[in-house]
Amino acid sequence: MSNDRPVSVVVIDDHPAILSGVQMWYSASPRPITVVAAGASVREAWTAPGSAADVVVLDLQLGETVPAFSSLRRLVDAGRQVVVYSMRDDEKTALTCLDLGAATFLTKSEGQEHLVEATLAAADERPYMPPALAGALGTNARADRPQLSSREENVLIEWFQSESKELVAQRLGISVRTVNSYLDRVRIKYANVGRPARTKASLVARAVQDGLVDVDDL
Repeated sequence: MSNDRPVSVVVIDDHPAILSGVQMWYSASPRPITVVAAGASVREAWTAPGSAADVVVLDLQLGETVPAFSSLRRLVDAGRQVVVYSMRDDEKTALTCLDLGAATFLTKSEGQEHLVEATLAAADERPYMPPALAGALGTNARADRPQLSSREENVLIEWFQSESKELVAQRLGISVRTVNSYLDRVRIKYANVGRPARTKASLVARAVQDGLVDVDDL
């Protein structure tokens, strides 16, 4: 079921051309996307009307040599949906952003189509896998894979492919409470091997890394 409600966005980037281009891309979206605040400082996300925006689009550099991971963590800890949109394209940065709880990670070379789709997915709390992130996950072999039961894997994969936990419960013939119980167990198992997955996006990343689901299936 599609969601047509308008989406509000804060765009944080220190390049005026990027800010202008992103706002133009959003204005052309069939589903309304409104940039309610834009600028070169993360403060834009914390002051009205940016504090109420559905999605924060965050550039990692912002004129600094060190990526703004602390700003990303603070936004995620506050419950914000963050799309990282960066010139950096290395695997380590992408995976770090997901580990910190970003909704997804895009490189600036991926352009209009992927940024718009990633923004809408973040607003709806759906996972989105752009090409650069898929490549990073596909090359990241992990030896510290937790031991999930077949039922836990089944519930996890159904959740990735469903719009809600209610639909998962209907498809598997179990209660929503049981769905939550299985997902909580999966999160605990990942946390116990040092790979926490607080968000749906980070659980998707873990599953792709561990070969539980293929990128093409998403």
